[in-house]
Amino acid sequence: MKQLQESTPVAHTRIYALGAARGNQVVTNDEIAGPIDSSDEWIRQRTGVATRTRAAEDQSMMDLAVEASKEAIAKSGVDPSEIGAVILATISFPYQTPSGASLLSELVGAQGAAAYDISAACAGYCYGIAQADALVRSGLCKYVLVVGAEKLSDFISPTDRTISFLLGDGAGAAIVGASDHPGISKTIWGADGSSWDKVGMTGSILDFRDGKTPWPTLTQEGQTVFRWAVWEMSKVAKQALDAAGIEASDLSALVMHQANLRIIDEFAKQMKLPDTVVIAKDIVETGNTSAASVPLAMHRILEEKKVASGGFALQIGFGAGLAFAAQVVELP
Repeated sequence: MKQLQESTPVAHTRIYALGAARGNQVVTNDEIAGPIDSSDEWIRQRTGVATRTRAAEDQSMMDLAVEASKEAIAKSGVDPSEIGAVILATISFPYQTPSGASLLSELVGAQGAAAYDISAACAGYCYGIAQADALVRSGLCKYVLVVGAEKLSDFISPTDRTISFLLGDGAGAAIVGASDHPGISKTIWGADGSSWDKVGMTGSILDFRDGKTPWPTLTQEGQTVFRWAVWEMSKVAKQALDAAGIEASDLSALVMHQANLRIIDEFAKQMKLPDTVVIAKDIVETGNTSAASVPLAMHRILEEKKVASGGFALQIGFGAGLAFAAQVVELP
């Protein structure tokens, strides 16, 4: 009896290159403080955000995804035709079906690639990196394009004091492929479904269709999320370091979801990070971009030469669901 032919696995993977795109409008705190009866000082103290980038009406989430993807592809030197899968992490693609990834694959020249979306909110990009690592190591794909892209400004309420004033628009992209040494560690991931409603929408699209609620917008229970992000995610981060076989002192950078600067600062204290570790703080200028925030933050510290290629970064995404994922990656 014949046996099925096996795919050819590889031992290791790494991120080859990153790309980034941000909304084409810079929105200051003063511009949004009025409807929430707030001020620039209050917003900075509570969140660390000075500005956020938002996309104008003529700039779509897909525009951002394409721009970031093309930069990552160009920097990687990979021919788009060799990309075996396109994974798009997003909560703001305006169609239930077909997937945004399918359209993205066509627009960046990866025609015929497997393509699918991930709905894991702020953890989505790190979920995508985990899947890309597995797809390449299994031999199923030679290269994988992972994109986190959001136009969250389509889903905000100007009067919401829980999350809307934090949010920005942007996209970050990565090309993952084979490596002769470990460049992506084992991912520590999961979700706490018991807190499913702590970050989410004010209603469903069916409620909106039936006239039961206004257009659904994003909202959260801020204090609950803050405590969870700091205390529980620091445990996840330590598990990720253990899985990678390194210590916090071996890191060059911490790149966590840009939810709130206070969360980032408190998280770093819990991790007891040495001063040598660069902490990404893209939220100050870009805001919270959900699935796009981790790659955007990493792209910024590399572009600004705050860290060098080849070092280790702990990246961790967490948010609605409550979904989370963390892995150590070699900086591209």
